[in-house]
Amino acid sequence: MVHRPRPGKASGVRAGDDGTRVVRLTAWVDGWVQGVGFRAWVRRKASQLGLAGSVTNLADGRVEVVAEGSESGCRRLLAELGSGATPGRVTRLTERWGAPKGDMSGFVER
Repeated sequence: MVHRPRPGKASGVRAGDDGTRVVRLTAWVDGWVQGVGFRAWVRRKASQLGLAGSVTNLADGRVEVVAEGSESGCRRLLAELGSGATPGRVTRLTERWGAPKGDMSGFVER
């Protein structure tokens, strides 16, 4: 079971050219998520959803996911992260929503 705090409203969101809400999602993923192909999996999923951002291994064993794009795309990525269908095993998922910075292109592993 993945523990997720209740999502808050994304503050400072903006509309894209097509009227969709553009947001920034930062998610921290706990569990057995390093050394199992998790970052490559996240990069593929995010790219398929048209999101820009990065996925990074952290020194404490977590993985940080930063994604910008449509709110619906970011919510779909978050749902995928907590779905149980990831490489490894996710035990906790923490999220933060905010305004996009627009400083990313593509989706990269770090």
